[in-house]
Amino acid sequence: MNLIVAVDKNWAIGYQNKLLISIPEDMRFFRDETMNKVVIMGRNTLETFPGGRPLKNRTNIVITSKTDFTVNDAIVVSSVEEALEAARDYKSEDVYVIGGASIYKQMLGYCDVAHVTKIDYAYHADTYFPNLDENPEWVVEAESDERTYYDIEYAFYKYVRKK
Repeated sequence: MNLIVAVDKNWAIGYQNKLLISIPEDMRFFRDETMNKVVIMGRNTLETFPGGRPLKNRTNIVITSKTDFTVNDAIVVSSVEEALEAARDYKSEDVYVIGGASIYKQMLGYCDVAHVTKIDYAYHADTYFPNLDENPEWVVEAESDERTYYDIEYAFYKYVRKK
């Protein structure tokens, strides 16, 4: 299973339930990587999407503790275990965990690949992703050249779990 995330230099991912920055190339990478695949997310992440609607052309699995929560065009589950069960019939490489922080933390142990966009800036943030550079289970398998969006430098990294 994969996860996909954009982090700042302190591995921050958000502030007040919003992304820290929207970089068009990163958004394209996210779209291209997850299109026609399965995405697993928490309810708060879903609610940040336009109209609070699931992503088009993907199988959306939403984890929430709200027992009365429903949304069209998504599979709603109440636990990580139920999300894994809902994704069981798909190839592992076609399943992407897309946030938020608590879902990333709960699902990290099930993932073998992490697509991380690293932004070389420290934002004011209240939500963080586990620092994979400090985790001996993960290694960088590939990284892009540095890119620039206005005055913000960033790069794409592919981490893999050591076998």
